Amino acid sequence: SRRVCTVVVTGVQPIVAALLPPARSLLTLIKMPIAEPDVEVPEGDVKKGAKLFKAKCAQCHTIEKGGNAKQGPPLWGVMGRQSGAVDGFAYSEANKNSGITWSDKHMFVYLVDPKKYMPGTKMVFAGVKKEKERADLVAFMNAQG
Repeated sequence: SRRVCTVVVTGVQPIVAALLPPARSLLTLIKMPIAEPDVEVPEGDVKKGAKLFKAKCAQCHTIEKGGNAKQGPPLWGVMGRQSGAVDGFAYSEANKNSGITWSDKHMFVYLVDPKKYMPGTKMVFAGVKKEKERADLVAFMNAQG
């Protein structure tokens, strides 16, 4: 059965009204790209970003060239890559259909709260709330491929 749901998403995604069957992700039903956020990404420190990556990301991701998938996909060369595009990794429909080409701006906002930025993602991560830490991580990822 179908029910009428009005979905209001604030921030970087548009307001949407849709007919949704129960328990289905909005991004599974429609392919709505996530627009690049209108934010200024502060300059980050690559060395600090490397330390932060090791502490916060390396449990689930590799970032060296030729690195394997872990719980998350390898992140070598992630900037400029289409979301959900690493061959052989089982991405969520939300990730595959996000329309994101990873950029400083997308990554900077995504890292605040991945599940809020991309509803339906499989990424289980509380996020990085501190702006400076996110800027350092983005600088480090930019330096990797």
